[in-house]
Amino acid sequence: MNKKDARLRRARKTRAHIAELRKVRLTVFRSNLHIYAQVISAEGNQVLASASTVEAAVKSQVANGGNVAAAAAVGKLIAERAVAKGIDTVAFDRAGFQYHGRVKALAEAAREGGLKF
Repeated sequence: MNKKDARLRRARKTRAHIAELRKVRLTVFRSNLHIYAQVISAEGNQVLASASTVEAAVKSQVANGGNVAAAAAVGKLIAERAVAKGIDTVAFDRAGFQYHGRVKALAEAAREGGLKF
């Protein structure tokens, strides 16, 4: 089993648990260059809000999309967009990534922006 398969196995377990809870989830994906966040409905069939470092709004704020500052900017932006849609409570789906570094920065910024995990 390689690193990607192990991460996806962890992600499957987390998503199964969140599906049982029937909560809206905030999911995160990170690559070497960018970080992406989406708020997905409880049924899992609709993206309610999204933000990433490839958007012009975030690119203008940060020079590099693959660092902690960029992740914090995405976290703040996804929280603003979710709260604007009336979503204040989410389940955090880290997609098998460690809660460390960029993932942690995004989560903390989203909490500061008004989302409750």
